Amino acid sequence: MHHVRTACQEAGCRHGVRARAEPGIAFARAAHAAARFLRIGLIGLLAWLPCAARADQPPLTFGVFPNLTARQVVTLYRPLADALEKHLHRRIVIYSARDFRTFIERTARGEYDILLTAPHLAWLARQDAGYRPLLKYAQPTRGLLVVRADSGMLAPGDLRGRTVARADPLAVTALAVQAELAAYGLRHDIDYAVTDAGTHNNAVMQVIHHRADAAALGLHPYLLLAPELREKLRVMFESPSVSSLMYLTHPRLRDAEAQTIRKALLDFAESAEGRVFMQHGGYGGLTAVDGSELRAFRPYALQVQELLRGPP
Repeated sequence: MHHVRTACQEAGCRHGVRARAEPGIAFARAAHAAARFLRIGLIGLLAWLPCAARADQPPLTFGVFPNLTARQVVTLYRPLADALEKHLHRRIVIYSARDFRTFIERTARGEYDILLTAPHLAWLARQDAGYRPLLKYAQPTRGLLVVRADSGMLAPGDLRGRTVARADPLAVTALAVQAELAAYGLRHDIDYAVTDAGTHNNAVMQVIHHRADAAALGLHPYLLLAPELREKLRVMFESPSVSSLMYLTHPRLRDAEAQTIRKALLDFAESAEGRVFMQHGGYGGLTAVDGSELRAFRPYALQVQELLRGPP
């Protein structure tokens, strides 16, 4: 009977003879292979550890100023949050609040890792919780006073004895419109009544549905209205320009993380999707925040503090 030996058997036999003949060389080769295997294993472990750490990290909370409805906030800012996730390798959860007061209180408690808020509330966020400004929308905002397109009111004086809807008394654009009306000699809650609608969009709807005579809202929320809604409105006047919404980070985020977020925001603004986002809201891109700029909003911030001391 012929015995057939495989190539592996032949190789094994040859290696076996060599191993018996040269035990020192065989041992050296085995040690080298083991060391190489250990190096590969360590490299793989080191590559895996950062990924595991990122997977174990809790998501970052992105607090967005509630000047829009909750649905509008999520729809508008989800693409931006997705861009941040890609840069940071961490999940981003978008939060807002049911009203401005709640949002300010949560900000003071430091509940948001990344914050997008109005400039006067950015001043409070820095004072109360140490938030650090990163960027702001380049295009300034203004407070607008709008009436129905078919309204007979033509000048601010026509608002005497009328009702003005606003998103919230704490909104900087509402405060700016209130200051502008005061310049025309109209005293808040004396010469005209106010009603708080919760959001700029709701304030506009009160005017369209004849539940208020005029609405005070910000330029950017006005631009985000559906065209068919804007056609039903007429802008009676605009307040002087004020800085737009600002991005800040909580001090618990390290400097490197804050700078990564800053770069991610700037990269998003330059992307095709980001340019559509900026154009749609009339934001004009992103730019740096000057420290002295926040100090200019101290009077508005102090007004907010006084309002917060009152009943909710």
